[in-house]
Formats: sequence, structure tokens, C-alpha cells
Amino acid sequence: MKTGAMTSQPIGHYEFCRLYRDECMRRSSRTTPLSLTPQDWARVLDVNSRVNMVIEPRSDFDIYGKEEVWTYPENTGDCEDYVLLKRRMLLNAGFPETNLLITVVRKPDGEGHAVLTVRTDKGDFILDNLTSKVMSWHDTGYTYLKRQSTRHTGHWVSIEMPDQTIVGSVK
Repeated sequence: MKTGAMTSQPIGHYEFCRLYRDECMRRSSRTTPLSLTPQDWARVLDVNSRVNMVIEPRSDFDIYGKEEVWTYPENTGDCEDYVLLKRRMLLNAGFPETNLLITVVRKPDGEGHAVLTVRTDKGDFILDNLTSKVMSWHDTGYTYLKRQSTRHTGHWVSIEMPDQTIVGSVK
């Protein structure tokens, strides 16, 4: 996944950072992708599956009566709540936070969505509450907009999507 320039922080993440300041102020000079072991892969699959099974999907409006509340879910939550819980569980398992990045995408239907990107030496993988399958970011069908910076947990960078222009032959 190729990133570009610094970009705006999602409003929900901004509000989350006001409550969880320590989680959004961490800086790192280490930006190497995780060397993915079979044990790490098993943990990623387990966390994605477990969180998807335990948390009931509900919108922020249904839960809190307002849009864009980013928080750690207990029983219910929406996409970014799943992401936050998965990220926390993998951090607690020893994964470096520079390789667990909250990512904002657009689904094929145009709706905004949040997923967790796990950066590894075998590629960037997506943990998503809409599927129990963990896949390469190329295989999701999403348009990638932005994600957390690997250098600072409170900063965000744009994502440069590969050129999808189809070149046809001229007759």
C-alpha cells in the first residue's frame, strides 16, 4: 500500500484522541513491516474472527444517538469500533503499533468504512468486520482513502491507489 502526503484526521478519530490521548501521541522512527510468522498469522485470523463473532453490528446513531463515535465496544459497535478492539487485542499480543493502522476506505456502494491494516513483509492485510476472511488489501474491492501514519498514531496519510485505467487497443 503506497501512502502519500499527510491528510486530515477523521473527526471520529479526533474525538477518540481527546478521550484516549496516550493512544494518539505515540511517535516512532521504526517503520519496517512486521516479519509475519505462522504464529502471527494465526493470531491475526483468530482476533479477526473472534471480534467479528462477539460484537453485534449496530450504528453509532442506534447506540449513542449521534454519528461517528469511535470507542472500544463491549457488546455492540460499528466498523471503527471493531477496528479499535482488534488493534488493541493485537497490540496486547505484542504486535508493533506501527504495523496496526486504522484505515478509511470506500466500499463499492460508495459508503465510507473503516478497516484495520496489518503491515507485514508479505504485504498489507485487511481485518474487516464485514468478513471473517483476512485478505490482501488488493483483494477487498475497496477504494482506499487514508490511514494512520506509521510514524505518529495521531497523524494520517493519504493512500495512493494503483492506476486502474484500462488501456484498449485502437482499431
